[in-house]
Amino acid sequence: MRIIDTHCDALYKMQAAKRINFRRSRSLQTNLNRLQAGNVKVQFFAIFLPPNTPSDKAWQKTLEQIDLFRSEIIGENKEMVHIKKWNQIKKLKSREIGAVLALEGAESFGNDLNKLKKLHNFGVLSVGLTWNVANLCADGVGEVRGAGLTSLGKQVVEQNDEHRVLTDVSHISEKGFWDVIERSAYPFASHSNAKKICNHPRNMNDEQIEALIEKNAQIHLVFYPPFVKDGHEATIDHLIEHIDHICSLGGKNNIGFGSDYDGIDRTVAGLEDASKYENLINELLKHYEEEEVRGFMHQNFEHFLLKMKLL
Repeated sequence: MRIIDTHCDALYKMQAAKRINFRRSRSLQTNLNRLQAGNVKVQFFAIFLPPNTPSDKAWQKTLEQIDLFRSEIIGENKEMVHIKKWNQIKKLKSREIGAVLALEGAESFGNDLNKLKKLHNFGVLSVGLTWNVANLCADGVGEVRGAGLTSLGKQVVEQNDEHRVLTDVSHISEKGFWDVIERSAYPFASHSNAKKICNHPRNMNDEQIEALIEKNAQIHLVFYPPFVKDGHEATIDHLIEHIDHICSLGGKNNIGFGSDYDGIDRTVAGLEDASKYENLINELLKHYEEEEVRGFMHQNFEHFLLKMKLL
């Protein structure tokens, strides 16, 4: 059963370490060997800048990560295919893995919409306006003020729509979330869980989940224990509680996974890296029909792209 995973931070880890072999490095939870072993068919690679990045260095750091993506992930591995347009996903050959560039935080382009356009042209297909802190587009979930989209943020959403790019709501403030829902043709939660099951600021409440369902948007679950279970340990059964809850709200066809591999220091037990997806599949098959599990793993996202006329 093939997998679409909509969030990992391998690019940031590779940049920080200066030199990591993407094919086999054991320090990467999403190295090529592990993606192949887990039957991951499409992996999103986030461009992420830590909040202490000087603003005058942000664009340079962003371009460095894009260069790593092109040279070390795509250029060195014939199995990896850069997905620049959504319809390339359905053209992937049996041994190929699609690689999607995503942006996690507008710090990369500041207030320069020409740079955002360049990112779209580079093949960025998903844009999250914030990480946890505030920037020129909106507040993140960790910002006490909790403000929504700025005028610039609204322009970014419009530009994403024009380029058929997803606007990712996973880190944005709740007010920002509702602003995106109001304006975006393609909202999307790349790695967020259900707050009803685990009351963490990074998770979404039922009203947010229902709004995404109403918009036919995808809600992809993350494997970071603090977002899965109150406390420090989490199991696959705890993750399935989030799936059960979203299904109870009518979201069975909206569920997917955005692991956050390489951006987290611990994972749900049994899901330590991308090679372990079979463990999740086996547990899900105890609770759901095989066709439903296929939906969670890849078909829901593919159907979403079709429904949104992105394929």
